[in-house]
Amino acid sequence: MAVWEWIRFLAGAVLLLIGLGIFVIEMIGVFRFRYALNRMHAAAMGDTLGIGSCLLGLIVMCGWNFTSLKLFLIILFLWLSSPTSSHLIARLEVTTDEEPEKHYRRIVMEDGHGAEQEIKEGE
Repeated sequence: MAVWEWIRFLAGAVLLLIGLGIFVIEMIGVFRFRYALNRMHAAAMGDTLGIGSCLLGLIVMCGWNFTSLKLFLIILFLWLSSPTSSHLIARLEVTTDEEPEKHYRRIVMEDGHGAEQEIKEGE
């Protein structure tokens, strides 16, 4: 039985270290990127993956009990709320951007019926 506990502890520790590594990469991306949407993308993806990996490591270390169920529900809540809030903040940034030409260019395309469609292309 002691061998199983060590294996579970090591698997949980590996998941925690993976989550910590993702957080370090996220922080480098947040400080390295210049445009707000790029920074926000790095932060949102890092938070979702990093927190999920860390909490999964804690679930593995804790074993299957009521605490692990609560941790799993936290992972589920964060996976649903983080992309939604990031999307809303990104839409706010695009609509309130005072210098859109500096960050992306607009392309006008025509479909087969002569109607024009405006597309925003990122850098």
